[in-house]
Amino acid sequence: MLVIRNLTKSLGGRTLFEEADMTINWGERVALVGPNGAGKSTLFKMILGEEDADTGSVEQDDYAITGYLAQEAGDPGEETILEIAIGITPELQKAIRVMREGDASGKTETPEYHAAQDTFDAANGYQLEPKAKKILAGLGFKQDAFDQPANKFSGGWIMRSHLAQLLVKEPDLLMLDEPTNHLDLMALIWLQQYLKTYPGALLMISHDRDFMDGLIETVYEIDEEQLISYTGNYTSYLDQRQKRYTQKVQAYRNQQKEFDRLQEFIDRFRSVTSKAAQVQSRVKQMEKMKRLPKPIKPRKVFKFNFPQPKRSNQKVIELEKIKMAYDDNVIYENLELVVERGDRMVLVGPNGAGKSTLLKILAGQLEFQEGERNAGFNTNLGYYSQHRTQSMDESNTVLEEVMASGGDMREDEARSILGSFLFRRADVHKKVRVLSGGEKSRLNLVKFLVNPPNLLLMDEPTTHLDIISIEALLQALKHYEGTLVFISHDVHFIRNLAEVTLHVGPDPKNPEGASKLTRYAGGYDYYLEKSGLDDGRGAVTA
Repeated sequence: MLVIRNLTKSLGGRTLFEEADMTINWGERVALVGPNGAGKSTLFKMILGEEDADTGSVEQDDYAITGYLAQEAGDPGEETILEIAIGITPELQKAIRVMREGDASGKTETPEYHAAQDTFDAANGYQLEPKAKKILAGLGFKQDAFDQPANKFSGGWIMRSHLAQLLVKEPDLLMLDEPTNHLDLMALIWLQQYLKTYPGALLMISHDRDFMDGLIETVYEIDEEQLISYTGNYTSYLDQRQKRYTQKVQAYRNQQKEFDRLQEFIDRFRSVTSKAAQVQSRVKQMEKMKRLPKPIKPRKVFKFNFPQPKRSNQKVIELEKIKMAYDDNVIYENLELVVERGDRMVLVGPNGAGKSTLLKILAGQLEFQEGERNAGFNTNLGYYSQHRTQSMDESNTVLEEVMASGGDMREDEARSILGSFLFRRADVHKKVRVLSGGEKSRLNLVKFLVNPPNLLLMDEPTTHLDIISIEALLQALKHYEGTLVFISHDVHFIRNLAEVTLHVGPDPKNPEGASKLTRYAGGYDYYLEKSGLDDGRGAVTA
């Protein structure tokens, strides 16, 4: 359904693709991977017809419909969440309004009502609305949100409504750019399962390796200006890529040996008349041989040792009978929680249930109305939030900020850690004041790693990171000897870190009441088993 042939594209004086090829068949599930700046977004734009190739072609089946979910959505107008999900046109919107007014007034036999009904029927309106509502619910929307104007919601929720619209339309080729960025864990589980039976083809860019492992059957990597195809999921791709690199290194070394052998013969017998023909033959042989480029080693996780925190008391922090409310909205009532030394606790549950609120209460960032928060005598806590970066010296460079936090850390160690978290060469000399929000979040994360407290509270620490950086963070936290409480929607990250799972959500007996905590004395898979959920490998029951 999509064939890319001999694609060449340069951007800003840099060649992204050189005679690259790619094929996506009907119903195929494909991931596009490569380091930041490799050209993933540019390739998406060329497939969508928003960018032209320098040479080569991007060919799609004449009857194929393509749908695209970008990382950011534009500002919505007055349409409701449900209207966005349905993909409502002005004509369909007018027809719905006429039908509702006719139903309300009892005037259902007018020519205007019948014309509106014809328009609604032609758009499969009776099928679209139930399907849209089901998908919106799966993505985490409550029923009372369906008819609310989208402009009252945050950007993340608006993105969910646009994702719902694509799933309702079911394009033949569904292109997703970081689809899990704005999803909580429950919505992510639902989406992964939904896409397993999606009737069209998928092409996605994602930094969530577990999400890809559950869906993808082909990986295209942008490597040395080519699109290299690997069969299998993301984990399989990593194994195959390493084998391919080993083969390329061996081929490069063999060719170098051959060049050296030929050159040695030429140099040795260049002045010997009787060997002139043989020398000339070898010169021509070298000229005909296409020199293999020196293989670029795949970027690997940088492993580093950081100082371990001082040992805390057994009871690190305790919450007793906490009441937390925003005006009339009661989030917690009689909340009880004890965090003990060495806990590795993940908070899971739907958006809006109070996970971030709980983390802020633990961190001492929120004032609650009733109850007590008691930190242990030796507890030294650090609170990481992607939105909390006030602790930085804006006049420092990135490197200076890390060096100031890292005690006796050497400059080369600081540079290596920063490189693992996407700060390249010249980036380390940027002033903190000029960094973007995402860059500040990453810098704040590095500061925690080089000088960790003994209680680490982390809210979505993998946001703004690529897969290699997520793995570097994961390896660092695996060796962390303090106590960890975190929120994440990255299943691979959760699965490898969490030893206790705390579900935050409404009491099933009182769904409109305050959130309650349900503790599962095990990691992510234990939680899935005991809660009756699934992560996309089987049936999802919620």
